[in-house]
Amino acid sequence: MPLSPAGERQLLHTRRIEANGYSRPGGLYDLEAHLIDTKTHTKESPAGNRMAGEPIHEMWLRITIDGSLNITAAEAAFDAVPYAGHCENIAPDYGRLTGLRIAPGFSAQVRSMFAGTQGCTHVSDLIGILATLAFQTMANRRAREELDVKQPFQLDRCHALSTSGEVVARYYPRWSVKAG
Repeated sequence: MPLSPAGERQLLHTRRIEANGYSRPGGLYDLEAHLIDTKTHTKESPAGNRMAGEPIHEMWLRITIDGSLNITAAEAAFDAVPYAGHCENIAPDYGRLTGLRIAPGFSAQVRSMFAGTQGCTHVSDLIGILATLAFQTMANRRAREELDVKQPFQLDRCHALSTSGEVVARYYPRWSVKAG
C-alpha cells in the first residue's frame, strides 16, 4: 500500500541507493552499493557550485564475503564528492572491513571503526545496507541446501501441497511421492 497523498511540495534533494548481491566462484559473494545524491537546484558551496542534477555525492562500496559471512575483501570508491581532493582520501580505510564477520555486534564494531573523522558518513551508511543484503543474497542458497536434506515444513499441511499432488511433484520433486 503506498503512502497517503502528500500536500503541495517541491522536490529539493534525491538520494538513490542501489545495492546488488553477486555469486562468485569458490563460494564467495560480492555485495555492492552505489549512492548518488543530487539536487533540483544549483547548490552553492565554498568548495564550488554544483548544478541542478549534477551529483554532489557518488560513492561505491563493495565487500566480498564467504559462505560464513566473513569479509574477505572490501573496497570503497568515490566519483563525486563535495570536497574534491579530500573526501575520497578515506577510501582505502574501508579495506579495514576485511577480516570482520557479519554477525551480532558487527554494526557496533563498524560504527566504532568509522566514527567521526575516521570515515565517511555516506559510505559507512552503505555498510549496514550491505550487511542486510548479505542475508538476502545468500537466502536462496541456504534454502536450497535445506531442501536437499529437510522436507519443507509447509508440505502436507494443505491440499495444494500434498506430497502426493502435482504442485509438490512440480516444485518440490525431491519430496514428491506417487499416490498409490
